[in-house]
Amino acid sequence: MEIATFGGGCFWCVEAVFQQLKGVTSVVSGYAGGTAENPTYGQVTTGNTGHAEVCQISFNPEQISYEVLLEVFFETHDPTTLNRQGNDVGTQYRSIIFYHSDEQKKAAEAAKARADESGVWSNPVVTEIAPYTVFYRAEDYHQNYFRQNPDQAYCRYVIKPKLDKFEKVFKLKLNKQ
Repeated sequence: MEIATFGGGCFWCVEAVFQQLKGVTSVVSGYAGGTAENPTYGQVTTGNTGHAEVCQISFNPEQISYEVLLEVFFETHDPTTLNRQGNDVGTQYRSIIFYHSDEQKKAAEAAKARADESGVWSNPVVTEIAPYTVFYRAEDYHQNYFRQNPDQAYCRYVIKPKLDKFEKVFKLKLNKQ
C-alpha cells in the first residue's frame, strides 16, 4: 500500500470522489500543512492554523497508479483558484498536493505542468506542492460524510453533481460497474 495526500477544497468532496476508485482502500478526511497540533474543525475553519482540509488516500499501486490519482485530483476540482473552491473560501480550501517521496514530488510536478498546459483553464494552475509532514484525522462526523448524509443540502447540490461528472469521465476506474 501507498499513501497520497491531497487537498482540493472541502474534504467531503475529495473523499467522495476518491472512495469510488478501484485500488483505493481507504480515504480519511483530515488536516495538514499548518502549525497547530491536533487542530479541530473549528480551528481550521478560521484560516488561522495554516492547515488545509485534505484527504489521506491509501491505495494499491498494482491496481491504481499515483499518476491516475493525480489525474483524478486535477480533473475534479478547479486548481486555478487560490484558496477557494466554489463558495468555500480560505487557505483551508487551497489546492495542494503533499508528496510522500521524491517520486511523488516529480509525478505531482509533471501532472501540474500537464494540467497547466492542457488549455482546460484560462487561468494558471496554482496548486501547491509541498512535502508531507503530519496528518491530523478530522473528527468522526467528517468521515464518510457523503455516504452518511446524501440528502444533506451541501451533498445534494455540491458533491452529487461533482460525483456525476466524475463517474462519466472515470467510468472504467470505478469500484462499481
